[in-house]
Amino acid sequence: QVQLVESGGGLVQAGGSLRLSCAASGRTFSNWSMGWFRQAPGKEREFVAAIKWSGGRTTYADSVKGRFTISRDNAKNTVYLQMDSLKPEDTAVYYCAADRSVGVAQGPTAYDYWGQGTQVTVSS
Repeated sequence: QVQLVESGGGLVQAGGSLRLSCAASGRTFSNWSMGWFRQAPGKEREFVAAIKWSGGRTTYADSVKGRFTISRDNAKNTVYLQMDSLKPEDTAVYYCAADRSVGVAQGPTAYDYWGQGTQVTVSS
């Protein structure tokens, strides 16, 4: 049973930083991709960033390029999202997701497992 548990959300002022963590368990994820998505009230869930567990290939949404960094720690089975220069429009519930397909997908329907989400609130 795959489990994804996010942590690290909170309230931060604009311009500040947060680091989200996603602890994955239940199987070996060596060929999988791990993604971060976010959903603001009244909006659809949107792609933020993804990383291939093996090799570390990454991809980002244009809205976060240069501000957010996704990384993984293979030994800890944990994926991170370092968020810098945060803006009020980054406020959302952030979700970690796992995709067992070959590519690094940006569409949420490609992902097979999801965490429960963690709230990030950026005040102006």
